[in-house]
Amino acid sequence: MNSADLSYALAIAGTVAFAVTAVLAVIPKGIDLFGACVMGIITAIGGGTIRDIVLDVPVFWATDLNYIWVALASSIAAFYGNRFMERKNVYNLMLYLDGAGASMFAVQGAEKVIGLDFAMPLGPVILGVITAIGGGLTRDVLAGRTTLLMKKELYALPMTVGASGYLIFMHWFPESGFLIGTTCALVAFAIRAAAIYWGLTTPKWMILGDKGIASKK
Repeated sequence: MNSADLSYALAIAGTVAFAVTAVLAVIPKGIDLFGACVMGIITAIGGGTIRDIVLDVPVFWATDLNYIWVALASSIAAFYGNRFMERKNVYNLMLYLDGAGASMFAVQGAEKVIGLDFAMPLGPVILGVITAIGGGLTRDVLAGRTTLLMKKELYALPMTVGASGYLIFMHWFPESGFLIGTTCALVAFAIRAAAIYWGLTTPKWMILGDKGIASKK
């Protein structure tokens, strides 16, 4: 298996995890099968879709519908197998796969933006993070849930580290794209995995307070 095949396999695994965790997150809302599938697909492909629309390039899944089919199948499986999926060990596995997929998507998003020389130097970081978390944000807004950015959970921050690291090191070592991309994705995943395992949250110095600025008035 070459690097392209491995990257594709990981992208599909990430798609599965995104869809499954999305459906499990909205089932308590009393959602039906159609709604669950919509939420699963939106979460799985939403970030990359937003990125490609901003870049004004063909949306990635339009040329490879496997992403849609995999997200749809995963959503149906999660809907009907939610009791099994919600078992602690299975759900934790999905969380780790979700983190791995998000980390890889953040780097892949940054890579695509750099290749198009779009809005340098901030574009790769912004769109890399959007690629990783855009689908989840859209899901939370539609489901009326607190979004990822409004939680203390370490999710967006590791993806920002991965995309930023890729941008910085590619500037100095452009010939080592695969090694840098792999390393940055692993670093982002390591931070996310540590957050899952130890329940780490955003550092206190980055939090204004539970009630925000209003609490100081």
